[in-house]
Amino acid sequence: MITVEKMSKRYGRFQAVEDLSFTVPDAAVTGFLGPNGSGKSTTMRCVLGLDRPSQGQALFDGEGFAQVADKPAVAGALLEATWFTPGRSGRSHLKVLARGAGIADSRVDKCLQLVGLSSAGDKRVGGYSLGMKQRLGLAGALLGDPSHLILDEPVNGLDPEGVSWMRRTIRALAGEGRAVLVSSHLLSEMQQTADRLVVIGKGRMIGEYSMEEFLAGGVSVLVETSDITSAGTLGSALTQAGLPTDRAEGSALRVEVVDGSSEAEVRRAVGEIALNSRVILTGLRTQSADLESRFLAATSAAQEYRTSSDLVDNNTERN
Repeated sequence: MITVEKMSKRYGRFQAVEDLSFTVPDAAVTGFLGPNGSGKSTTMRCVLGLDRPSQGQALFDGEGFAQVADKPAVAGALLEATWFTPGRSGRSHLKVLARGAGIADSRVDKCLQLVGLSSAGDKRVGGYSLGMKQRLGLAGALLGDPSHLILDEPVNGLDPEGVSWMRRTIRALAGEGRAVLVSSHLLSEMQQTADRLVVIGKGRMIGEYSMEEFLAGGVSVLVETSDITSAGTLGSALTQAGLPTDRAEGSALRVEVVDGSSEAEVRRAVGEIALNSRVILTGLRTQSADLESRFLAATSAAQEYRTSSDLVDNNTERN
């Protein structure tokens, strides 16, 4: 298990990370989420000792990484997929890493096989695609057969097949008992990969959750009516009946499924109220919030960069 305790990092006057505390348990994939500039990469570097925290610490199974004797067996990391020497082959690159860590050359071939680069191992890294470099970076992280993995944007540059392969590989590595911390901006993919989430914004903790906890409460019933007038009539009736309701697009309404109620009960109540209100329903379906919508809601106050909604609306109108 990786344990981060009250970690902060300051660069001059800039506070990159402030008082972060979270865990990365064994045999699970922990997704590390946050908007751009939130401090994810800084945190990962501090956990690995590549940057020194201004305060706090990270422990691997209760031990600081600087004190670990066999570091490659304790932690493997993929932080940057462009630092390779272009003229060196993938196999040669891994051999340099392996020999520096006292790892046998036979492990190099095993890791190339694990990431699907056996046939490209003797090709120059300068000719690799970004996706191939990501695979090579993962091979480097696995050289020591580590019990902990820290992966920063591992699916960056991968095609759909590669993204699917990376997801299956990360899940399999965690299934072998490893603690895996992985960041990604592909939230739909993270939803399929992670067991739990650590969410930060502007360098501060927003929360630590299981995936189920983070997505909970995101179920609603979308009610479609024939026109805006009917939507107004039905919306008033639903609100009077105590059902949390707001307007969706056009003549549609969204009714929240709150704790203590089931989706089926809400659908039944909407149908009965619509009948009593003499409103014709043209559609009635369930919506479940995905990771992207929940993430945007959780980090709405911690976005470093924002796009003008007016600009988006104007571009939409022109199109």
